[in-house]
Amino acid sequence: MEATIEVAGLRKRFGGTTALDGMTFTVGAGQVTGFVGPNGAGKSTTMRVVLGLDAADSGHALVGGRRYRELSRPLTHVGSLLDAGALQPSRSARNHLLWLAHSQGLAARRVDEVIEITGLGSAAKRKAGGFSLGMRQRLGIAAALLGDPPVLMLDEPFNGMDPEGIIWMRTFLRQKAAEGRAVLVSSHLMSELQDTADHLVVVGRGKVIADASVAELIAAASGDRVTLRTTARQPAMTVLARAGAVVTVDGADTITIAGLPAATVIALLTDGGVPFTEVSAHRASLEEAYMELTREAAEFRAGER
Repeated sequence: MEATIEVAGLRKRFGGTTALDGMTFTVGAGQVTGFVGPNGAGKSTTMRVVLGLDAADSGHALVGGRRYRELSRPLTHVGSLLDAGALQPSRSARNHLLWLAHSQGLAARRVDEVIEITGLGSAAKRKAGGFSLGMRQRLGIAAALLGDPPVLMLDEPFNGMDPEGIIWMRTFLRQKAAEGRAVLVSSHLMSELQDTADHLVVVGRGKVIADASVAELIAAASGDRVTLRTTARQPAMTVLARAGAVVTVDGADTITIAGLPAATVIALLTDGGVPFTEVSAHRASLEEAYMELTREAAEFRAGER
């Protein structure tokens, strides 16, 4: 089966609210794709449509070229985690996984394998209702792995994870992509996606705002800005402004320059005899890129309230 998720032209309304307005993107094999956007942007609805939990008014969502309802033994095609609390609290972690495995015709030994993969060995016989959120996340991921699927779809998997768990999650996601799987991860934690995702689908108002690599988004947000540190702030600003730069003061000795590359800034300051201690090209964070892309959508949602 092809390791892809294809979302094309999805439209969905709930009463008078438009949840999806032509949502279109593809999640390819061999990479971690981050799925991000403000609350109410359509992320959860899209994932539910992919899994056949909600029906779209129009458009389609395919896993490996097929609709979810057409999949035989679906856990062997796509593994998902949408709600870490969706379990029977009085059932042990191992028994929770066993009944899922039996429903798909999977052997009990696969349950023990995913317990080992997700680090649940010491807690396998404990009742799942007593698990912390981080442990429930691991149990949900174990369930998603049961069928060894080529496609994984996880909603906010970093939630509730301690620092050790976050490091484990990053490594896990990258490993699964390296194995050739298509991995879609919805998260509000841009810092984690910056270190984990290869590609980002940014959504707002039920449609795609940006669909690009993480590197491309960061480069676009960084622009041509340059950071300058100098003890001669005013002379530096004068020299640079004369050369056509837009100069912004960020601190007592720090200036941000737009409109000139770093090499030109250095040459101008040197020729003008202006001392400086640092000139560096500005590199935006993924969070900065995300905030810039989604500002209009976030303001729209705030205005609705």
